[in-house]
Amino acid sequence: MQRMFIYFLFFFSVLSNSQTINSITAKVTNSNKELLFGNVLVLSSIDSTFIKGNSFLDGKFLVGNLNNEEIILKLTSLEFEDTFLKVKYKGKAVIDLGVIEVKMRSSLLDEVKIAVKNPTIIQKANGTVEVKVSNTLLSESNSLNEILSKTPGIILDGNSVSIFGKGQAIIYLNGRRITDEQFASIPVSQIDKIEVISNPSAKYEAEGRAVLNIKTKKNSDDGYNGSIKQNTSYSNYAGFNTFTSSDLNYKYGKFSLLGNYSIQSGKDREVLKTTRKREAQNEFFNSNLKTEWNRDLNNYSNYGVGLQYEINDKSYISAEYNGFLEKLGGNQISFNQITTNSGLGLYTSDIKKDNTTYNNSISVNYNSVLDTLGSSLFIGTQYVIYSYNINDLIDEKREESLTSFNVLKNLTNFKIAFSNAQLDFTKAFKNDDMIEIGARISNASNNSVLDFFTSTNGQNFTQVDLLSNSFRYEETIAATYINYKGKWNSKINYSVGLRTETTDYLLIVESEKKLQSIAKNYWNAFPSASLNIKLSDELSLNTSYSSRINRVQYRALNPNLIYQDPFTSIQGNPDLVPEKAHSIEMNTKYKSYSLKIGYDYSTDPINGAALRGSEPNSYVLKGINLKNRNNYFLTISKSFSTDWLTSTNNLSFNYTDLKDDQFNFQILTPQPQLYLYTNTTFKIPNLFNIELLAWYLGEKYSGLYYDRSRWNITIGLEKSFLNKSLKCRLIANDIFHTAFPSGDYNVGETQIYYNRKFNTNYLRLALSYNFGKLTKTTYKKKATGESENSRAK
Repeated sequence: MQRMFIYFLFFFSVLSNSQTINSITAKVTNSNKELLFGNVLVLSSIDSTFIKGNSFLDGKFLVGNLNNEEIILKLTSLEFEDTFLKVKYKGKAVIDLGVIEVKMRSSLLDEVKIAVKNPTIIQKANGTVEVKVSNTLLSESNSLNEILSKTPGIILDGNSVSIFGKGQAIIYLNGRRITDEQFASIPVSQIDKIEVISNPSAKYEAEGRAVLNIKTKKNSDDGYNGSIKQNTSYSNYAGFNTFTSSDLNYKYGKFSLLGNYSIQSGKDREVLKTTRKREAQNEFFNSNLKTEWNRDLNNYSNYGVGLQYEINDKSYISAEYNGFLEKLGGNQISFNQITTNSGLGLYTSDIKKDNTTYNNSISVNYNSVLDTLGSSLFIGTQYVIYSYNINDLIDEKREESLTSFNVLKNLTNFKIAFSNAQLDFTKAFKNDDMIEIGARISNASNNSVLDFFTSTNGQNFTQVDLLSNSFRYEETIAATYINYKGKWNSKINYSVGLRTETTDYLLIVESEKKLQSIAKNYWNAFPSASLNIKLSDELSLNTSYSSRINRVQYRALNPNLIYQDPFTSIQGNPDLVPEKAHSIEMNTKYKSYSLKIGYDYSTDPINGAALRGSEPNSYVLKGINLKNRNNYFLTISKSFSTDWLTSTNNLSFNYTDLKDDQFNFQILTPQPQLYLYTNTTFKIPNLFNIELLAWYLGEKYSGLYYDRSRWNITIGLEKSFLNKSLKCRLIANDIFHTAFPSGDYNVGETQIYYNRKFNTNYLRLALSYNFGKLTKTTYKKKATGESENSRAK
């Protein structure tokens, strides 16, 4: 019944009619009835893409040979302000709009009113998906992770971000690669939209299978504007949680200043249930383990400030500081019931959490437009310091003892310093061809010290050498790229590119008075290409190829054990090698329909497993390289809008086949996986909007792993007040609490089941107030950091 409900929601959203507009004519005048000159553009009402256009000199225009149910007309000129009109088929294929009176150019921004509402999700012809965050249900999220969990095609398992049908994604901010540590410092209030680039060109780093490019809001007008938001959430699963954020943008003349601050506090909860079974009679083993994280978010703060100076109307220089502070308390409790041939035992551990995380980054950028064709030069640099400190007290008990039989202390100091520099040059030619070249160098320096202690009375502690270690990792990556975009004719364009990356790293581990050193160097070349054919104004075809690499994160290389519970530990694997992939993707778009189909092949895919430890009942969680991966995917998208409804819908299938040749996995027959997604807004006139977001992720048999199905239904009510300055949203997220990963796999002689439930089922009241006063200026602000492309691990 649950699946039937999801199917009903999905297919209900794709209903539409087929009557279309053939031509539109009108006259354009000012308030004095004078005929004006300019251009008329016909845009798709679904995603605002260009359909066709025409110019007019005597105020009269005609656009014909249309075949659309609804379009947006954009009138533009040096004489008058841009004017937008939504035109819908109402029984007549030939439409005469009569006289359109436009406003001559004015200095006051608030005199220009645009009534067109863009869709939340835009499917582009090249396969890129653009997701609008600002002024949507997504903008009321408490974190970027929460936004991504509601974005079409994005799958979140804990802190891992992957694209359905593709795999792990890397994160960009305004065209610049950021680290996992910087990911948490992005202020939700500043996010405008997110681009999901499934087959990136050579301009993007070769790591990961796809790119998520997060774009922040920009202000091009003199004056100030800002917002204040307050979210209050309640969940039976975890309790109360509050999130407060504010941001302010100010621009005067050539100077722009922005600032933001947010704080989250309250409760969070996560429960992981794991069963490990060995059926062999001589070493029978059954472990039922429940680990529960009850987190106290004492202070989760994000803050930032930025300054930009426009040297002239073509160049700017900017500097920006961002940071976050996280103070985490609470506890982590584990219950482990173990049955063996020797009998039954119950073991528990209670970890009192005292963790503090700091992240501080500063970036400086210079950008210049070199000519009227769009040639440009970008130079950027960035420095980041990340610090993570743990001071945990661990109380271990066994069933027959009413008091502690072991008290442990975990003291960890973890520091990373990142730095990078980037140069991008774009040369545009008169025939619309373009060449992009660039270089980037980055360095990561990681130092961590783990001291582990034990005590029988909780007072006199002795260091445990086996679990204590120091870890140092140095990595330098130098990269260059070249990308050429050209046209064969008015209907065919192409791009070819090549990216090269050289990686040097040094890993030094010291434990139990032993020193281990690993140094490696490798060079890779990553070609890419794309071809786009425009068959008509409404039909286009795109084919692209790219090669990618998934490097091993330095923490996954650390061979020392990290404590989880009395019988579970985490251990890095210094033998891991990078995963390499080749991907081909084909996209087509017809009217409001999009089709994407693709295939990729990977060698040495990186996965994880719970492997048997040195003790009979112990297990170690570690990363492993499998043999290869074959993957196929298909996505069909349909978007449409009416006067009372706007909807985007995806139907996807994925087929993955993983192969293993060393860890003795039990082989599963691969099967296609189904994915459904709908994002629909219903407008109730003069009352409120209802926003429905639902997705279903079906069962997955990937050759070695089995993942159970999961799904999510989220409903929001939106109402605006005070001339739309104040917005109120009531959100019921993951109503049935079904959006959590679970599954099983069999490795070696052990069958492993897992079920991990997060705090996704909650009721939230979200209030946001926008304020400001802006006036038009005569010069334009460039997009800060749009071309920077830095990588750090």
